[in-house]
Amino acid sequence: MATDLGELLVPYMPTVRVPKTGDRVFKSECAFSFDSPESEGGLYVCMNTFLGFGREHVERHYRKTGQSVYMHLKRHVKEKATGAAGGAIPRRRNGKVFLDLELNRDFNGEDYEYEDEAKLVIFPDHFEIPLPNIEELPALVTIACDAVLNASSPYKKQEPESWDEEIQVSRHARSLRQLDNGVKIPPSGWKCQRCEMRENLWLNLTDGAIFCGKWFFDGSGGNGHALDHYKQTKHPLAVKLDTITPDGADIYSFEEEEAVLDPHISEHLSHFGIDMLQMQQRTENGHHTDNNPRPRVSEWEVIQESGMKLKAVYGPGYTGIKNLGNTCYMGSVLQVLFSIPDFQRMYVGNLQRIFDYSPLDPTQDFATQMAKLGHGLLSGQYSKPPMKSELIEQVMKEEYKVLNWQQQKGVSPRMLKSLVSRGHPEFSSNRQQDAHELFVHLINIVERNSGGSENPSDVFRFLVEDRVQCCQTRRVRYTQRVDYCIQLPAPIEAATNREELLAYEAKRKEAEENTRAPPEPVRARIPFTACLQAFTEPENVPDFWSSALQAKSAGVKTSRFASFPEYLVVQIKKFTFGVDWVPKKLDLAIDVPDFLDLSRLRASGLQAGEEELPDLMPPIVLPEDTRDNSMSSSDSPEIDEAAAMQLAEMGFPLEACRKAVYYTGNMGPEMAFNWIIAHMEEPDFAEPLTLPSMIDPSPSTSDSPMGATPLDNSPPEESVSILTSMGFPRAHSIRALKNTNNNLERALDWIFTHPEEEEESDALSDMADTEPNDNAFSNANSHSDSTLSPDRDATGPRVKDGPGRYELFAFISHMGASTMSGHYICHIKKEGRWVMYNDHKVCLSERPPKDLGYIYFYRRLSSS
Repeated sequence: MATDLGELLVPYMPTVRVPKTGDRVFKSECAFSFDSPESEGGLYVCMNTFLGFGREHVERHYRKTGQSVYMHLKRHVKEKATGAAGGAIPRRRNGKVFLDLELNRDFNGEDYEYEDEAKLVIFPDHFEIPLPNIEELPALVTIACDAVLNASSPYKKQEPESWDEEIQVSRHARSLRQLDNGVKIPPSGWKCQRCEMRENLWLNLTDGAIFCGKWFFDGSGGNGHALDHYKQTKHPLAVKLDTITPDGADIYSFEEEEAVLDPHISEHLSHFGIDMLQMQQRTENGHHTDNNPRPRVSEWEVIQESGMKLKAVYGPGYTGIKNLGNTCYMGSVLQVLFSIPDFQRMYVGNLQRIFDYSPLDPTQDFATQMAKLGHGLLSGQYSKPPMKSELIEQVMKEEYKVLNWQQQKGVSPRMLKSLVSRGHPEFSSNRQQDAHELFVHLINIVERNSGGSENPSDVFRFLVEDRVQCCQTRRVRYTQRVDYCIQLPAPIEAATNREELLAYEAKRKEAEENTRAPPEPVRARIPFTACLQAFTEPENVPDFWSSALQAKSAGVKTSRFASFPEYLVVQIKKFTFGVDWVPKKLDLAIDVPDFLDLSRLRASGLQAGEEELPDLMPPIVLPEDTRDNSMSSSDSPEIDEAAAMQLAEMGFPLEACRKAVYYTGNMGPEMAFNWIIAHMEEPDFAEPLTLPSMIDPSPSTSDSPMGATPLDNSPPEESVSILTSMGFPRAHSIRALKNTNNNLERALDWIFTHPEEEEESDALSDMADTEPNDNAFSNANSHSDSTLSPDRDATGPRVKDGPGRYELFAFISHMGASTMSGHYICHIKKEGRWVMYNDHKVCLSERPPKDLGYIYFYRRLSSS
């Protein structure tokens, strides 16, 4: 028999692999469905790619790849026989077979036992070889089988493998000296103290100074002022501001010239008013809980409709999503998205086409994993009601309520979660996150993966018209931009129970002064009309530069809808940051209407009698040290000779190096090196630098005040060449420079956030007079990789404009004191009934808590 098995496997031996370090073995879930070893057909693991497939999908993989050898895994779950010893460990046959297979928590009780089996299956004839079969199988096959059976879950490997190398503790961490200079760092609004850059900012842990970092080729970075500060002060450690989380932060040692660890980072940050310990919350039962949950008890009960006999529902569209450990924010957003027909058509309607054309590794394909989840939620395959016999048996045992929730197993979108959170510092963690931030992040991924095909996120996209007015000259500028969500402020001063709130605040302060227990909290009740009114009010524009005055001035901005989306997303701005950087949630209730008419908020454009601001860009503001040096001599150029010598040491002609440094604005050897690569073939490459003649005030430019730049100016050819030498198309590089006042660092960032196929038209992207940092629309305060790049065609952004009348069909609620704790659930109106989705539990809602929602979803009413 051994000889027969050996001969049978000989033709397939080259395709059988032993998993190496770094190989992911998917032996708990199908790549195309939520089938597992506990499913009726079990799971097939390819012995070459180590991907798992359910019975329905393994044939597709065989036809596509020609891989013939699979390991079939099957787990049999059954109740223990009557009289079995309570509390006994579940019995397993072939105990070593599923050594590291995760137990299904739905059956992880003392009333169940497991029987596991494994076998090799050879396609297409389905020849089966039971395992273990060590003596009869070739040694290579035996080793491969053993490695697959004992492989760890691929999701357990992600976190430790996220570091490419081990980071050491800084020798300055323990003895770091911190100045008592009274510096307290606010939770937002940072900028470099030398060049006012607002990205890649580093906080020096000795004196609290904030400076920009070094420029990098991926578009991130700054002007190196943090390093300059170290050279002047010798203060060694700095922390990157946008990386601070309860788990730590990115820390750099200038003296050691590498990233380091600081075991005392929490203490060092608290010196500047940043409380990391308060940001960390304890986790319980998969939900992030609050350190002091007492004020939120009623909120938890009301939102989850506790105490009511809620009826569980089953079938297509009523499948829950398991909480993978603080992933309720993701489950709630995905439930709402897949209740929208456009997302259903895109991913479930095209299911077979997506699966047939999926890449060789479907676990890394966004469309495949979205289609997989959509089918899991909408097919009803994973939401089946209990059998009648089971109901009778459980009713007799008085365990009907337990059975209701146990039968609703839901689906576990581990592959999708791993895919969409990869590389994101927050979503890749196991901490609770903000559902709104995830919504924006998901829409961004949908945009990138849609390309020229159908784009379901079109239903959310709309145009915003911003009207900015110079308060001194009364002149205006109108611009348009794309957005996907409106953010409504919650004006506490408009609360209908204001006297009650004032009385509570007085009692709270008195209790605090006398160290007594605080009074029962009072929830502010705010009319929705007050939120909408606050949204429409003019707001001051910080750092407004008036092109009419050629100087900074006071400016105000109002925003209106240039188009109305098919589906309107409304976020209530319930969260804020305390002075200690801990996110806090405002305790309020808002009477959100079922029907909403925003027609009066439609934009009207330039009005009669209004005068537009001139189309001029602000003058380029150089750092003080650069400006002083550049004005010292009008005859000789200011060149960083050290950077030029560094390039010359690489073998390039010195004069060419000096030209490279000059034409890249003394921005460092990296930028100059790119210039050299782009100009090496030019005949005058090694010729001495010849300065361009002074600007001649010709009639075409004499109308522009000194220092101002017309908006239609052409970018410097040298800057264009630098960007094209990096591989970016020339037209896209020119657009980037025009949109960033010819600033190379900002142009690179613009390119990475505006892919070529999604270019914005000049009319929508030119925001010459100002770049406001705060806005009532969702992307105005987004400074991360979740900034959206709208889908474009030749005529501009693709929007589905229509009437501004809407009906509420879904809302997401949050329970807890901050975005970093608590729990999310969602309510969706289906077939005229409100349904509550609470992780894997799905039931009919008796009293949908619409006044306590966080994100509301409206669908457009028909114009009939």
